[in-house]
Amino acid sequence: MERVASATDAAREARFAAVSANDHFMFSTPWLDGPIALASMVERSGDMELATTIALSALRGPLPLAKALAALDVLSGGRVVAGLGPGSSQRDYDVMDVDFEQRWARFDESVEALRALLGDRPLGERGPHFPLPDELPRPGPVREGGIPLWIGSWGSEAGLRRVAKLADGWLASAYNTTVERFAAARDRLGEELRRRGREDDPFPCALATMWTWVSEDASEVQALRDEMLAPLLRRDPAELAPNLCIGSAEHCAEVLSSYARAGCDRVYLWLLGDERRQIERIAADVAPLIASAGEAQA
Repeated sequence: MERVASATDAAREARFAAVSANDHFMFSTPWLDGPIALASMVERSGDMELATTIALSALRGPLPLAKALAALDVLSGGRVVAGLGPGSSQRDYDVMDVDFEQRWARFDESVEALRALLGDRPLGERGPHFPLPDELPRPGPVREGGIPLWIGSWGSEAGLRRVAKLADGWLASAYNTTVERFAAARDRLGEELRRRGREDDPFPCALATMWTWVSEDASEVQALRDEMLAPLLRRDPAELAPNLCIGSAEHCAEVLSSYARAGCDRVYLWLLGDERRQIERIAADVAPLIASAGEAQA
């Protein structure tokens, strides 16, 4: 609790845009429940948005998740952003006794239901996977227009079509893309939005899972990125290096500025430890360089 509180305090003091929590039922390290962790920080979070990056709607189910998110929105005065995805860990599905191959069908159905449950829209036809009430549960969200739903996608054609059809924003994965791939996917998303008669500007896009460690010590950077993180993520260190905020303040600022120029509006930083000190370094040493090179939020 102290670690979460310290990070939230530091982010608020540094005037970050949002605080976020990811979602796993089972993980290789101890993992707090995402919505509950955010709820515990409502009073400390100031005016920051509270974001799920992402919430497992395909497993939690639309009604229980809608109740949790609506309660969080009420308690925070309308500051919730719901990042949604099916999740990529089969372990979460196995423990829930759900077929991993059903994840996309379950996810699409859950998002359709959440748009009604969190946006005060009429409930449509029920799908085969989740029960829904005959009327909208109360209290609903207090945010005007309902809680924005951002859909996570690594940038596949099918994923971008899903974002254009169902989402209020796109949430990409920093360690599963590059600046060039992100920019190309943002262009394809704009085309798909316009094809559906939707405005592509503004249509917010963000990066999650941006692993972050600011250090001028090259040996420390190499140990964290190449020897610890790359094997964990099963990624080539040479591919990760130019696309993650692990390195000097100048390197991190250039990464964030490059994504801003590629059409990214916000980056959710995933700090590798020592959260307060790292947030303070980002605010003092990285953010001023971003401001001079482009626009980004953390």
